[in-house]
Amino acid sequence: PKYQRNPQPSYPLSARRQRQEGLVVLTVKVTALGRAELVEFKHSSGFPALDEAAIQAVRRWQFQPARIDSIAVDSVVEIPVRFRLTE
Repeated sequence: PKYQRNPQPSYPLSARRQRQEGLVVLTVKVTALGRAELVEFKHSSGFPALDEAAIQAVRRWQFQPARIDSIAVDSVVEIPVRFRLTE
């Protein structure tokens, strides 16, 4: 599947205040309709607030579904979501 224009997750205020950064890797089952049907952790950031923000955002994302020839099919993709504070 291909990403469409999907917003980045909101950076949780509690994580900002505590200067938490990290990478969350999610495994996502994308339906033939381009929806995230199942979103699971492959790798946690180590911070529950960041992990939850990533999952909540990706659940709302839309995708261009994978295709075999011209037929849209379900597929599984890994999605990295990086939380990084900027100065």
